[in-house]
Amino acid sequence: MRRLFWLSVGAGAGVYVSHRVKRRVVRIARAWSPEGVAARAVSTGQGAGERLRHFASDVRTEMRAREEELREAVRMDQAPPDAELPGHRGSGPRRVLKARYTIIENDKDGH
Repeated sequence: MRRLFWLSVGAGAGVYVSHRVKRRVVRIARAWSPEGVAARAVSTGQGAGERLRHFASDVRTEMRAREEELREAVRMDQAPPDAELPGHRGSGPRRVLKARYTIIENDKDGH
């Protein structure tokens, strides 16, 4: 009786293991078949496109934020300084640089 019990346990384990191995082999074979590889490539491409769109959106958002920080740092959004400031040496020709609104008095080359 004991031998019959262990024989049936061994046969049952063999059937179970062979069934699991067969399922795994079939799943791997489907995954690596031409149709499976194509389906995986398409889903990966679609996912990559979506991730790329999110990345571009994040870059634009951060770019705008950084541009605002830089504008504030160089005070580009403020009006240029007035000509009639205390200590100003006259109303001679001058030019205003756009980056920092720096006033340059008559320089040596006459511009």
